[in-house]
Amino acid sequence: MCFHFRQLKSKEAFIDKGLKGDPVIGENNGFSHPIINAVTEENPNDLQHFLWGLIPSWAKNDDIKKYTLNARYETLKTKPSFKNAKRCLIFADGFYEWKWLDKRGKKKQKYLIELPNSELFSFAGLYDQWINKQTGEIINSCSIVTTEAKGVMREIHNSKMRMPMIVGYNQKNNWLKGYEIKLLYNFITSKVQ
Repeated sequence: MCFHFRQLKSKEAFIDKGLKGDPVIGENNGFSHPIINAVTEENPNDLQHFLWGLIPSWAKNDDIKKYTLNARYETLKTKPSFKNAKRCLIFADGFYEWKWLDKRGKKKQKYLIELPNSELFSFAGLYDQWINKQTGEIINSCSIVTTEAKGVMREIHNSKMRMPMIVGYNQKNNWLKGYEIKLLYNFITSKVQ
């Protein structure tokens, strides 16, 4: 799964990718439901700021966001929380996973996973718009899509065998338009103290 990632790149890195807007910069812990950077099919070159933890448009309140930080690719079309959500891309320059060093996960090693040169990349994502019935506030929220772990990620995320779907820049439009995509797997990993 993916619950911790970072986006430390400046506005210039986004401009180099043809994106407009001011990025949110920082380390993101999904359990605190931060505001993160994303683009949608409707505005593929304009950065938007979404709440991490998808709140479906039909939800009575926002409690569901605790359970929708990630969306399993295999169940996107059947799980009620995600089947009507639209696709987005969520930007990062690294994410963290913990390798279990024993069977119960009491001893763990934290890893930072990046692309070569700490390049800006995007997670496949889903988003929805929810209106708070009490306040009228409109909230755009999102989830990171995960898939079965491949390659080095099977060794690192050895408890759940999941990984976020990393979308190559040349696959950006394919993901946003709903087509199948080839995922990136050329990760650089490093242990974090």
